[in-house]
Amino acid sequence: MIGRRAGVVALWIAVGLSASLMTTLILFPSAWVAPVFSRATAGRVMLSDPQGSLWNGSARLMLSPGADTAQTGPDAVADTGATVMPYRITWHTQALPLLTGRLRIAMQEARPLSQPVLIDARPSGATVYAGSIDVPADLLRGLGAPLNTLDMKGDVRLTWTDWRMIGQQAYGQLGVDLTDMRSSIARVKPLGSYHATLVVSGQAATFSLRTVKGPLLLSGTGQMQNGHLNFSGRAQSTPDALANLTGLLNLLGPRIDAQSTALNFAR
Repeated sequence: MIGRRAGVVALWIAVGLSASLMTTLILFPSAWVAPVFSRATAGRVMLSDPQGSLWNGSARLMLSPGADTAQTGPDAVADTGATVMPYRITWHTQALPLLTGRLRIAMQEARPLSQPVLIDARPSGATVYAGSIDVPADLLRGLGAPLNTLDMKGDVRLTWTDWRMIGQQAYGQLGVDLTDMRSSIARVKPLGSYHATLVVSGQAATFSLRTVKGPLLLSGTGQMQNGHLNFSGRAQSTPDALANLTGLLNLLGPRIDAQSTALNFAR
C-alpha cells in the first residue's frame, strides 16, 4: 500500500515537473536569445528590443559589418555604427522537429508582402534557406573608407542561396543589388546601379563587383580570408560625366589615368 502511494506521488511529481518544464520552455523569454544571437554572428547581426518568447516573438534587427558582441541594446547602434532595420522581425519556432533534435525557425519582416526565411539547425550544422531582404543604404557606411564619406543613398537588396554552416565552415552565395545609388557630394544623380556577389566556400570567399548601368563605372574582385576582405578594382567615369565626377573619383583612390582611379579596399 505504501509502495503504491509512493508510486502515485512520484507520478504526480513527474507530471508537475514536466508541466513546469513545458511552461518554462513555452514562456522562454526572447530577451535571453539576443546575446546568444549576437555572439553567434560575431556581432554582425543583433536583436534589439526583443519581445515575446523563443517560440513566438519579435525584435528589431540591427546589422553591422562588425560589433562588440557584448552590446545588444540601443547603445550598440551609436557605439558600433550598426544599422537598424525599419521593420521588426517576427519569428515562429516549430515544436515538432525538436523531438528529432532539429530546430526550425521561420523569420519574417513585419511588413506587407514579405517572405519568411526558414532556418533549420541540427547538432551537425545549420541551413538558412534561400531568401532576400531590403536593407538601408546606411549599412554601407560601416564598411569604412571611402564609403563612409560618400553618404550613399539608394535601394539595397540582399539575395542569397541556401546558406549552409558546418562547424566553422560556411557555404553559400550572397548577391547585393545597389539600385540608383546617389551621393550627397556628387552632382551627378544617380551615379549608377551595381551588382556585387559574395561566394563563400569553407573559410574562404571571393567577391566581385560590376556596373549594371550609370555614368560611374565600378568593377573589381576580392578575396576574404579569416574574416578580412581585400578588394582591388577600378572606378571610372563615362566621358560625358567626367567633368562632374572628377572630384568624386579623387576621393575613391589614386589616379590611374584621366578618367579612372584605383579602387582598393581592405578590412
